Amino acid sequence: MKIKTICRHEIVYKNGKSPLAIRFTHQRTHKTVSLGISVEPHYWDKDAEMITANCPERVILQSKIDSTLAIYRKKIQRLEALDMEIDFTNLFDLTAKCTPQLVDSYLERQIAAMKQAGRINTAIKYTATRTSLVKFHPAKLQFEDITPNLLVDFETFLCGEGNQPNSIATKFSVLKAVYNKAIADKIFLCKENPFVLYKVGKYWTQTRKRAIHKEDIQRLIQAKPPVTRSPYTEFARDIFLFSYFSAGINFKDIATLRYNDMEEDRIFYRRHKTGKAMTCRLHPQAKEIIAKYTRSEVILEDYIFPILDRHIHRTEQQIHNRVHKVLIHINRELKEWSKRLGLATNLTTYVARHTFATVLKRSGVNIAIISESLGHSDLSTTQIYLDSFENSQIDAAMQNLL
Repeated sequence: MKIKTICRHEIVYKNGKSPLAIRFTHQRTHKTVSLGISVEPHYWDKDAEMITANCPERVILQSKIDSTLAIYRKKIQRLEALDMEIDFTNLFDLTAKCTPQLVDSYLERQIAAMKQAGRINTAIKYTATRTSLVKFHPAKLQFEDITPNLLVDFETFLCGEGNQPNSIATKFSVLKAVYNKAIADKIFLCKENPFVLYKVGKYWTQTRKRAIHKEDIQRLIQAKPPVTRSPYTEFARDIFLFSYFSAGINFKDIATLRYNDMEEDRIFYRRHKTGKAMTCRLHPQAKEIIAKYTRSEVILEDYIFPILDRHIHRTEQQIHNRVHKVLIHINRELKEWSKRLGLATNLTTYVARHTFATVLKRSGVNIAIISESLGHSDLSTTQIYLDSFENSQIDAAMQNLL
């Protein structure tokens, strides 16, 4: 693309002046952009493309020309650096990706896209990160402003705000993901990625994964509910057992199961967290639980369990809110079941998932099979659900020290 400053002699105003403009030439096509200033034609040096030295307003006018040219040349350099095509659309589109963009605005668009895609939980994490960033850096933060020093300052700020280690790690993971996505989207020119030096993972603390034994499962099945009880008391136990007997299915996946997800003795569903297609054989205990909650005159599109109503909970946000609300009630009641059974571990819907995996491991099932049944993408994720060694195994090994 060629750039040339011109005086449009063919246009003469009443005061005898002619407008100055910049002419862009690209693939034999011209585009002229007015500079918003004018001079008498004899004050214009056509060959040098500048105002003559004897022009009374030369300093002010030439400064305007030079600054405008610098802006367009900088845009062209940015387009070249981003490996984007240099054409009239990219150069003159005010919303083009070559112009600096704010981290907050980009985050806002990412959050909106996640909500529209139904990724509500992820949107919540991104929103929390955005809120912390705005509080930390009230001024308009650009991606180019993110440096290792700024990340250290953000870390200090989050610690001062009382954020727990895993919360800090989550927010830095979000910020890193957004930064790298902005690079991939060619939102800005990254000269040096600050996350190469700043390690996000240092704040992750391993949450202790709890599981109960098969004997505890039997006790839970056989236990009688109290005379005075919440409407969620039996339902909480049934959901826990359904998860355990259905390959550790996640609570939201249970909530969204429909009758058309069942075929003969199997259920088929897609994990909300990963989108992975899953299937498992219905255990007799799981069948009994489904039968307990099957209403008369149901249709295939109805939800199996009385958590969601397809007539009421239509949007992803409505589904998320309802699932979250019911989950609180269920985990509260599961805690009461823990007390009744005298368990050291507080029961939750996730304990059912952990217990399924741990019971299989204790039975000698290969970890790869457990990983597949849980719907994990890799074995390292499965290992989080499992102790590296059972304490009892370690105790037995200690007997061999002498």
